[in-house]
Amino acid sequence: MPESFLSSNESIVLKIPSLQHGMDVFNLVARCPPLDANSSYCNLLQCSHFSETSVAAYMGDEMVGFVSAYRIPDHPHILFIWQVAVAERARGRGLASLMVGHILERPQCASVTYLETSITQSNAASWAFFKRLAQRLRADLNSTSWMEKDVHFDGQHDSEKRVCLGPFRLNQH
Repeated sequence: MPESFLSSNESIVLKIPSLQHGMDVFNLVARCPPLDANSSYCNLLQCSHFSETSVAAYMGDEMVGFVSAYRIPDHPHILFIWQVAVAERARGRGLASLMVGHILERPQCASVTYLETSITQSNAASWAFFKRLAQRLRADLNSTSWMEKDVHFDGQHDSEKRVCLGPFRLNQH
């Protein structure tokens, strides 16, 4: 990512997650409403099966950020950002952008030219983040209806918009 990241007093270390980070993800997401909590088993899978396209951020021993993502199997040029979580104490420092940039710079993402995610209409923080990210990547941002409250969620979850950023090209080393 073209933007640098500076923490105030404590440094943040980014790691490729592994199985032992799963419960840290579970606990972080629980502290980050309005994010949907997944099962701890799901978080363990994110940290193992999707580790090469996910990132964990730590301040000392505390996980303060996590991005789970995966390349869509039928569309390997698209990285789907499943969830972005940043602890309150690490907000306002550009950590979410740093984490996504960290993933995009990996060799596994060399062919990625689009990002996708889903966002509920009411999640202002996520909309703002992905709009800023589109600007940084010099990419278009488009959204369409995707998962509908009454059709897909049986009325138990707000509708989700599919958000697409791209195309973009990164300068990879």
